[in-house]
Amino acid sequence: MRKTTKRRAPRSEYTSPNQLSFLGFETPFYNQLDPSNRWVVLSNQIPWDDLVNLFNKRNPPKATGRPSLNPRVLIGAVIIKHMLNLDDRETVAQITENMYLQYFLGYSSYNKQPPFDASLFVDIRKRLGQKLIAEMNQRIHGFSLERTAVKKDKSRKDDDEPPPGNRWKQRGGNLRR
Repeated sequence: MRKTTKRRAPRSEYTSPNQLSFLGFETPFYNQLDPSNRWVVLSNQIPWDDLVNLFNKRNPPKATGRPSLNPRVLIGAVIIKHMLNLDDRETVAQITENMYLQYFLGYSSYNKQPPFDASLFVDIRKRLGQKLIAEMNQRIHGFSLERTAVKKDKSRKDDDEPPPGNRWKQRGGNLRR
């Protein structure tokens, strides 16, 4: 009986979002990604470094055996699965077909190979566990609150200063020059 081997996507090392350039993401269509796409926006709102560090603390890399998948891909795939309410196979299919989902996962260019076999989701769920998922949710929520507070502070400062060409506010509501 001939043993079949599964084709897997090439392994890639973790890339910090600070090193991943949006403009440098290569597509086979010679177009740039839309910066307002929900997956592009969400990828910038998630503290990937914190989540990967949490994952690596609970699941340290092994010195022997096959190298593990990029933690960002694993974490991001679970986020995609739950946000889109997909089953395991459909999640892998969507990631394979959608360059925005691949950007969200930290890929530097479009790759038509699946990131992993859908059966690996069973192992991913075991590795993450309820406690780690809860801790990651808290980090994402805290990061979101911090960013919202910074934006509110910035908008308050902008509201306090009238624009240079707004004579109505500068002259106390008097339209005369």
